[in-house]
Amino acid sequence: MAVPIAVLDCDLLLYGRGHRTLDRFKLEDVTDEYLVSTYGFPRQFICYLVDLLGATLSRPTQRSRAISPETQILAALGFYTSGSFQTRMGDAIGISQASMSRCVANVTEALVERASQFIHFPKDEATVQSLKDDFYGLAGMPGVLGVVDCTHVAIKAPNAEDLSYVNRKGLHSLNCLMVCDSRGVLLSAETHWPGSLPDCTVLEQAALTSLFETELHKDGWLLGDSSFLLRTWLMTPLHIPETPAEYRYNMAHSATHNVIERTLRTIRSRFRCLDGSKGTLQYSPEKSSHIILACCVLHNISLQHGLDVWSAPATGHMEQSEEEYEQMESVDSEACRVRQELLLTHFS
Repeated sequence: MAVPIAVLDCDLLLYGRGHRTLDRFKLEDVTDEYLVSTYGFPRQFICYLVDLLGATLSRPTQRSRAISPETQILAALGFYTSGSFQTRMGDAIGISQASMSRCVANVTEALVERASQFIHFPKDEATVQSLKDDFYGLAGMPGVLGVVDCTHVAIKAPNAEDLSYVNRKGLHSLNCLMVCDSRGVLLSAETHWPGSLPDCTVLEQAALTSLFETELHKDGWLLGDSSFLLRTWLMTPLHIPETPAEYRYNMAHSATHNVIERTLRTIRSRFRCLDGSKGTLQYSPEKSSHIILACCVLHNISLQHGLDVWSAPATGHMEQSEEEYEQMESVDSEACRVRQELLLTHFS
């Protein structure tokens, strides 16, 4: 005789059948100060996300149809900015921890679907020129289209046999390749690379390299640190500067490249799920990569809304680039010629 199996809904157990929806929390009932302290963002920003993602999050599904887009977004923001699924967060908006997890998954995928809308290089000539002008205003480095760096985000071990995510510190991580403009707006974010890969290998295999070698390199170059190889479209510092021009070049390079370092620190400060203070991301590499990318999308949206993310103090345990102290020597003679011409033209 077949035994019927009941599928239990955690929220049904908690709140009973009388609740058609789980909208126990109302934005209009609390202050902006409370929203910022609990969910990391003010009311206007949260309302924008509801408008942006509402249609996607309202798609009926068997398990989460009762949770409104607003509640799903609050749950996800609570996790991104605190790094925790603590019951207190679920209690605040009236859902269980299991539903919190489903909300994070739904909102994460909705943001990832829109990543190319918010993270991209400018296309029109006027915007490209403005990008270079803004960088030049920082420290006198001409032709800069972006600053690039890698950063590691700790994840749980996929399985005992898979060592591809073990970085040089013996930790499991994703090595994330990021590019930003002079304001800290991300222009590129590749968050899926295994932690065992050196920065130079990540860049060699990245979509970013294909983009610059086929389209963007004629307009200028990126700035990268010494963990990358010099290329015609990627200017790195001189390993041992000898002349005044070389020292001036390195100083301008360092001051300009500092923007990406500052940006990565503040992304971790705002999105505590990435900073390691609450432990590693307890997801598969693919899901962890999507969470990182979702945070990158939110970072750019926050800048569009005038939120000064650089005002937040750096917190947590930041995983620096694994290759930050390695010096890479280029064998690209054309790249060396381009850098030498830059030295002679602008720093001599």
